[in-house]
Amino acid sequence: MSRRTWLLTAAALVSMVAVGCASMQKMKPEEAIDARQKLMKSQGEAWKSIQDKTKAGDIAGVVPEAQKLVDTSEKIPTLFPEGSLGPTKTAAKPEIWQKWPEFEAAAKNLKAQSEKLRDTAKTGDSTATQAVVQTFGRQACGTCHTPFRVPPPPQPQR
Repeated sequence: MSRRTWLLTAAALVSMVAVGCASMQKMKPEEAIDARQKLMKSQGEAWKSIQDKTKAGDIAGVVPEAQKLVDTSEKIPTLFPEGSLGPTKTAAKPEIWQKWPEFEAAAKNLKAQSEKLRDTAKTGDSTATQAVVQTFGRQACGTCHTPFRVPPPPQPQR
C-alpha cells in the first residue's frame, strides 16, 4: 500500500469512527421524545396514505408509503433511550425498558410487516394488498402500541 493510499484510508476510517461516536452520544429525554413523536407522526401519515390509496385502488402508490414504514421502523429502538419518559408528555410506558427484548422484537415485527405490505403492493395484486392492509394495524402497530403505549383518551361520541 502506497503512503498516499494509506493516508487516504486512514483519513476515511477516522471520519467513520468520529461519525459513529457522535451518533452513539445519548440523547436527552426531551430530544428523544420529540424525535420519536415526529417519527410516529410521519408513520401515521404514511399509514393514512396507504389506507386512502388502497381504497382508491392505487396499489402502486402504496409501495413508497410502505417503504417509509420499513425505513422508519428501523429507527424506533434508537429513539427510546433508557429513562426517556419525561418531563415532556409522552405515551411511552415504563414497560419498554423493563421488557426491552420484547420492545425490540415489536419494532422488528413492524419492519417485517411493512416489508410484507410493500412487497405485496409491488405485485400489483389489489386483493392481496387489501388483505395485508386489513390486518396491518393489529399485526404490526398493535404489537407495540398495546403493551408499550398508554392508550389515547376515548374520543367523545357525536
